[in-house]
Amino acid sequence: MELTKFGHSCVRFDDGDRAMVIDPGVFSDVAAALDGAQAVLVTHEHRDHADADKLLAAAEADPRLRVWAPAPVAEALGALGEQVVAVGAGESFEAAGFAVRTFGGQHALIHPLIPIVANVGYLVEDAAYHPGDSLVVPPVDVSTLLLPSMAPWARVGDLIDFAIAVRAPKAYPIHDALVQADLYGGILQGSLVPLLARYDVEFANWAGAVSA
Repeated sequence: MELTKFGHSCVRFDDGDRAMVIDPGVFSDVAAALDGAQAVLVTHEHRDHADADKLLAAAEADPRLRVWAPAPVAEALGALGEQVVAVGAGESFEAAGFAVRTFGGQHALIHPLIPIVANVGYLVEDAAYHPGDSLVVPPVDVSTLLLPSMAPWARVGDLIDFAIAVRAPKAYPIHDALVQADLYGGILQGSLVPLLARYDVEFANWAGAVSA
């Protein structure tokens, strides 16, 4: 199974003829990510994770495309009918032939005055975990963690603790469109690589497709 990042938190999963995309948002190259994909998973309703207009257009253009998302997103995409499925935490299903399990349920707290929205983290093939905007640690083994690297809802220390708690052997940064990715990525490499190595977590920047 190959993983390719298409900007911010958008990651495509490819395995032979199977292709699935998580979080094609407005800061991502949505057209390229969705090209030939059979399934889309959306973690939550924020536009940097779900470009509703492009999702609607892609699903209308390809009736075989299926979308799984929390209920508020599924409702917003209701025009797609049976092409969209509402999901919550604690579920298991198959999308484009990939086995998927869900965790979490809520977006991380930004501020008490900002409402918390539904957020679903996805574990694909019991291997790669995409948490969306949440630091919920799944109570299962994870081999590849897609690690939010910059967010208004987390300090760097929170993200480090999350990576240590998940203890995946490999971790790659997501949620970084709000910073100059190359510059910030270098800073993360300098601090996270030696620190996480103490816990047998290999943190690496993306270099094309990676395996999980």
